[in-house]
Amino acid sequence: MNDTILQVDDIQKYYGNKGNLTKAVDHISFSVKKGEFLGIMGASGSGKTTLLNCISTIDSVTSGHIYVEGKDITSLHGGQLSDFRGQKLGFIFQDFNLLDTLTAEENISLALSIAGVKPSQIQKQVKQIAESLNISEVLTKYPYQMSGGQQQRVAAARAMVTDPAIVLADEPTGALDTNSSRMLLTMLTELNVRLSATILMVTHDAFSASYCNRILFIKDGKIFNELNRGSDSRKEFFAKILEVVSVLGGEQNDLT
Repeated sequence: MNDTILQVDDIQKYYGNKGNLTKAVDHISFSVKKGEFLGIMGASGSGKTTLLNCISTIDSVTSGHIYVEGKDITSLHGGQLSDFRGQKLGFIFQDFNLLDTLTAEENISLALSIAGVKPSQIQKQVKQIAESLNISEVLTKYPYQMSGGQQQRVAAARAMVTDPAIVLADEPTGALDTNSSRMLLTMLTELNVRLSATILMVTHDAFSASYCNRILFIKDGKIFNELNRGSDSRKEFFAKILEVVSVLGGEQNDLT
């Protein structure tokens, strides 16, 4: 059985024109298997967010192909793109992006409603994901009535309720304090382990990256290096990440 969820095949993304061309993504290829927690690391301007934007179809590639579950998403247009994002992608945001005027249950079920899922089925799926993430007791509450951790779990439930092929997180801990960062990273690990979520996380932060199973390091739009965690502890993996970052020329003050 082919368990490859994502196949990125020799993609390029250029900005500008011939006189002033920027290669944000320069001949990148890699694949991601179901249930992987992949980190994409690089300094600011390395092309890592552009790469994520191409995978999420926010940006279109200049050349090359991206396949999700065997389907070439670079050939999708208009409504097909919207359907793909709604059905196949989950997004984790650092500020949760919950709607204040909706309860937890309504926030979680919104994507299913938009997709035209039957109300009885929506109720069933929301109940299942709420039980998985231990938030059944907050389903009737509004965001302001929840703790930060509960809001985080509701946001994670919303990302997972459509059973997406891939969950995308762009610098999810960027504006969070240390405690909140740990909570979010633990949450992502839980989604990965307990719900077999396939996660792609872009980060410049070695501490965040140490939660991943595998890391691609991007430099000047190309893959510079790759690390697999294997049987390493998080502490051992963290040390290896720091070694690569120091070779990459990363700024030490980024590594908190």
